[in-house]
Amino acid sequence: MNHQALSSFIWSVADLLRGDYKQSEYGKVVLPFTVLRRLDCVLAATKPAVLAELEAKTKAGLNPDPFLLRAAGQRYFYNTSPLDLSTLLGDQDHIRQNLYAYIQGFSPAARDIFERFDFFTQVERLAKAGLLYLVTEKFANIDLHPDVVDNARMGLVFEELIRKFAEISNETAGEHFTPREVIRLMVNLIFIEDDDVLTAGNAVVRALYDPTAGTGGMLSVAGEYLHEHNPAARLNLFGQELNDESYAICKADMLIKGQDVHNIVAGNTLSDDGHANTKFDYMLSNPPFGVEWKKVESVVRKEAAEKGFDGRFGPGLPRVSDGSMLFLLHLISKMRPAVDGGARIGIVLNGSPLFTGGAGSGESEIRRYVLENDLVEAIIGLPTDMFYNTGISTYIWVLSNKKPDERKGWVQLIDASSFWQKMRKSLGSKRKELSEQHIADITRLFGEFVEAEQAIVLDATGKEVARQILLFGDAEPAAPKGGKVKRVPISRVFKNEEFGYTTITVERPLRDDAGNIVLGERGKQKGKPQPDSSLRDTENVPLTEDIDAYFQREVLPHAPDAWIDHEKSKVGYEIPFNRHFYVFEAPRSLHEIDEELKGVTARIMAMLEGLAE
Repeated sequence: MNHQALSSFIWSVADLLRGDYKQSEYGKVVLPFTVLRRLDCVLAATKPAVLAELEAKTKAGLNPDPFLLRAAGQRYFYNTSPLDLSTLLGDQDHIRQNLYAYIQGFSPAARDIFERFDFFTQVERLAKAGLLYLVTEKFANIDLHPDVVDNARMGLVFEELIRKFAEISNETAGEHFTPREVIRLMVNLIFIEDDDVLTAGNAVVRALYDPTAGTGGMLSVAGEYLHEHNPAARLNLFGQELNDESYAICKADMLIKGQDVHNIVAGNTLSDDGHANTKFDYMLSNPPFGVEWKKVESVVRKEAAEKGFDGRFGPGLPRVSDGSMLFLLHLISKMRPAVDGGARIGIVLNGSPLFTGGAGSGESEIRRYVLENDLVEAIIGLPTDMFYNTGISTYIWVLSNKKPDERKGWVQLIDASSFWQKMRKSLGSKRKELSEQHIADITRLFGEFVEAEQAIVLDATGKEVARQILLFGDAEPAAPKGGKVKRVPISRVFKNEEFGYTTITVERPLRDDAGNIVLGERGKQKGKPQPDSSLRDTENVPLTEDIDAYFQREVLPHAPDAWIDHEKSKVGYEIPFNRHFYVFEAPRSLHEIDEELKGVTARIMAMLEGLAE
């Protein structure tokens, strides 16, 4: 039985729950019971040895924990209860109490998973509905022994169960589940430039971190990707998650796959960094979009004020209404220094971090920091309707402190908003998905670091018949008879400073009723024209331009008496993504529109005459 069939078989247990549970609640039972059955099967052979070791070490007055792990043949879990799922079935009248006792027999790392699942609440609910014995019996008859289902396949089974749970929980799916094709794209982007890691047989060890781990999807896909390309490589996975249920699923997934479960931490990443002072080689994150950080505001502001650049938030703080850029700063603080091999980050953000906030604002200062320190490799614009809980435009930022020489000082923008195919069935707000070809095309554009266009072939009626990516020197496809080929940019490269500007304050003199300029009478302003605040204006001058030359060209011809108050000048940065891909299309001529209206009017009249007959 393959992993999809096995996960479907396990999920079929949920048929018992119909009526007593809402469909979106099935996972609350199926996921913890799957974990319980897996641990039950893994520990079955060593249970007698564990019980004997417990008795011996307890009599000797020693801490039994390390001895029990060794006896169980496991790094992170054991169970000291003489019970298992099969023996629980032998006492139907006391199955609830015995199940409690069995769970309490697990080591702390495993027991924490069931506590975070709030498993005992489900046990009570199942018992009250008369379903506890039936559900336990179903799982006791599913063979998840490692000899039958190895760790890799068990991980895939669990991934499939998580996906099913997320898909039927549309109202909360986006909180803990990122679409798998988006994760695959992000993983491709952070690994593509690292030949040493991807070369088969090269036994490297790397660390990957997700501060908003959810159910662990990004960690899992990254691990699978590296194992597929280089089985000799080892990727240690680290994460932190705020939601208890998502944390339990993530930790259980890591446990099933043999990862160190102590690397998965519960709690709020922004207020309580669970991996303080730890640096990583790779980082992936899909932080919540547009969620305010008021709850942790005092802690974050305190760290920013006391630690500055020695902490996580030195470059600046965004407005309280959207904390996504705080996660960006958090990840940057976790980058392994370039001298130690460097790091690469892939993070999904909404559109506001690209342009929100003027010069001097927290958002602008954060953009200034990442661009002036040459950390941004690329930003990829994704299609709308890609995520379960929002239809807005989203962007993948790829950041690195180990840019290849050809990328140093440059940022690549890739407009992949047209790279999608329609889903057969919508899932919440998610109506579109990336195909394998789309992922390959975007990865290639990034990997080759090239500017490119997309040729859209239109027939005589204006209907699209084909699309083709054109790199430098590629021949344009031929247009069909009466049709045309429309070319639009999809990959562009810019120098870091092209996103910067200086906001200058343009003053004009205050005049009295007679029209004479009012001069200052005291201090530094004595004898100087006084500014008229009602005529004050600002101009954004690109960093690539000379301010005085700009002022003489753009301002003085219209206001000869104006001057710049240099003390108020501020440097800002914004990334106007869509503007760089806008292609002007001349409107149709009035004659053409008029002829079309005449034709439509004639057809309507003919139809009316037909009805009159």
